[in-house]
Amino acid sequence: MKSINPEDFKVVGKIDLSKLPTNLEIDASDDKKEDKLENVSEKLSELQDVMYAHNRYGVLICLQGMDTSGKDSLIREVFKGFNSRGVVVHSFKTPNSTELEHDYLWRHYLALPEKGKFAIFNRTYYENVLVTRVHPEYILDENLPGIEKVEDITPKFWKKRMKQIKNFEKHLTQNGTIIMKFYLHLSKEEQRQRLLRRLKEGKHNWKFSTGDLKEREHWEEYMKYYQKAINNTATKKNPWYIIPADDKEMARYIVAKIIWEEMQKYTDIKQPEMDDKVKANIDMYKETLEKE
Repeated sequence: MKSINPEDFKVVGKIDLSKLPTNLEIDASDDKKEDKLENVSEKLSELQDVMYAHNRYGVLICLQGMDTSGKDSLIREVFKGFNSRGVVVHSFKTPNSTELEHDYLWRHYLALPEKGKFAIFNRTYYENVLVTRVHPEYILDENLPGIEKVEDITPKFWKKRMKQIKNFEKHLTQNGTIIMKFYLHLSKEEQRQRLLRRLKEGKHNWKFSTGDLKEREHWEEYMKYYQKAINNTATKKNPWYIIPADDKEMARYIVAKIIWEEMQKYTDIKQPEMDDKVKANIDMYKETLEKE
């Protein structure tokens, strides 16, 4: 199976989503991909234990993608070996009334990872420059000064919001949060097939929503605004990773491999050493316990 190089998926500048693949031509069985994922996932869980003890960094995994792109199953399979104390998943839905009484980043601040932990955002603060651009009327719910009607939402508004997001991420990284942003790049045809499976297979019926079909009608708009969001917020320090998502098993492995490879750059993450006083008296402590 071809080796995965994170650099092949990294975006730090301008891209054209229409020219990027949604599938990789890799000659490997699903079992082989699952074995590879199992291996990397196990190493990640061990790394998380060390991170927890080191207690200096938090890791924020941002997952974006169209409906059916595989975010939920990716989270389940990549992070299933983690100790539950070290990873928290947040799925951000439509803001509730309390959240709308604050700025749009507020609820995301509350969910940021503690030091030593992973936080996974299933949909992220980027929804505020994606869904809201396809449906600008949603901005009116934020009750912003100077925004009384959709026509008040100018290109300058979106440019400012992109800058706010970049500054938000810059602030986080400067204070010990490692951010990795993944866009699961799904083809429109593959989405159609997955929606059909939800309707045809009884065990998946519950996943189907008529809202998925309504949003599918805006596919081209979403692609345009995803591209704008990525192009305006991809930096060397906080790049995006564009993951071909038509093959779920492969997408999971690629994401896991990228996380693992990126975390290897933080060579200061090590198991803390035993306190000198404890180390000097370790034989005495062992003897005390053995005599009980």
